[in-house]
Amino acid sequence: MKAVLLDSFGTLLRMDAPGPHLRRELAALGAEVSEERAAAAFRAEIAYYLEHNLEGRDADSLLDLRSRCAAVVREAIGRPDLDLGSVREAMLRSIRFSAFADAAPALEDLRGRGLRAVVASNWDCSLPQALEQAGLRSLVDGVVASAVVGAAKPAPELFRAALELVGAEPEDALHVGDSLEKDVEGARAAGLRAVLIARDGGAEPDRDTPVIRSLAELPALLT
Repeated sequence: MKAVLLDSFGTLLRMDAPGPHLRRELAALGAEVSEERAAAAFRAEIAYYLEHNLEGRDADSLLDLRSRCAAVVREAIGRPDLDLGSVREAMLRSIRFSAFADAAPALEDLRGRGLRAVVASNWDCSLPQALEQAGLRSLVDGVVASAVVGAAKPAPELFRAALELVGAEPEDALHVGDSLEKDVEGARAAGLRAVLIARDGGAEPDRDTPVIRSLAELPALLT
């Protein structure tokens, strides 16, 4: 084995509940909203983002995408009078990623084994910055975002781009992620072995798919 591909959100990264942060940020703009409305606004924003994240392929298109997401937030809170740029910055300050406690040790273990680690995720072009914010960017050998590749998991293009980045063949790598459809089935279709991480429990999908509850369990599958 030469490389391990890893999903980001739900595998390496988690996000603080954004609603309370957004409420405080909006209050600073003079917009008082309830916790429920702030949470609902972010749910609407996330739904929009998930439909359009492939459009954030570079700095200019990412700014446009974030502005459209901010417009969703502004509409959801019923304050069309607020400056869109200010709402966008308030929204971005409310999105706070951090690493799972087992993420850095697992990446360090991979490096100690001489394996290349690549983050391959459905994300816009800001994925390297999100990993940097969480303190993980320096622990991986490459980052491949779907928006930059132009294809999202479970499509094979994202996996192929990650493999090409580190010079590995599908049979020399495995992929770890938290989605049965996007990560496990996508990786298998691209010729990689797959590991499902189910942090919140759940049944094993089938006999051929190893399931781990923590990245601390990953080394046992690499020996």
